[in-house]
Amino acid sequence: MTTIAVIGAGPGLGAAVARRFGREGHDVALVARDRARLDALAADLAGEGITARAFIADVRDPDALRAALNAARDALGPIEILQYSPVPHPDYMRPVLETRAADLTGPVEFSVYGPVVAVQQVLPDMRELGRGTILFVNGGTAVVPHRDRAGTSVAFAAQGAYARLLHDRLADDGIHVAQLVVPGAIVAGHHRKDPAVLADTLWTMHRDRHGFRHYADDLDA
Repeated sequence: MTTIAVIGAGPGLGAAVARRFGREGHDVALVARDRARLDALAADLAGEGITARAFIADVRDPDALRAALNAARDALGPIEILQYSPVPHPDYMRPVLETRAADLTGPVEFSVYGPVVAVQQVLPDMRELGRGTILFVNGGTAVVPHRDRAGTSVAFAAQGAYARLLHDRLADDGIHVAQLVVPGAIVAGHHRKDPAVLADTLWTMHRDRHGFRHYADDLDA
């Protein structure tokens, strides 16, 4: 089997996705900023029989993100699956009339430049394998902008446009690109938005390779 790189891996959705794909036999590259948390998660996964390694990077640092993905490839083998799902900083969710041009730098670096760097880094291996999956996870502002969350509304929409362009361009190369929109918050115990349920949804999106945009719940949920 090959590797899934989970960018933005944490104790919620990232951990659930690592377990779900790991149970299917994929090695797991956990990419985030907090080494202690990632090392603990990798150890937990190892205890469950899943091969997982931690790689440290801030998605707003292109060189660090490239280096982390290169190290993951060297340690675990070709990356067949990329999931981009870091949680945006609260500062990215200012009301629109309080949002200055400079306030959009962080959201755009986080939600647009980061994905572009990651995708460009893993595409050569996917093309060599003749297959691949790129999964984007966004909040509801990706499709319905919110006046009190201007940064994510702008940046998630841009990420969605980029993802859609990839979906259309890469389909003939055997690389499936899809977006999962999770309205509201990820909620433990929720019948549709629990991390384990979302991980199952993402596995199904990878396995079935149908369509581009998928919704975890109703947009007004």
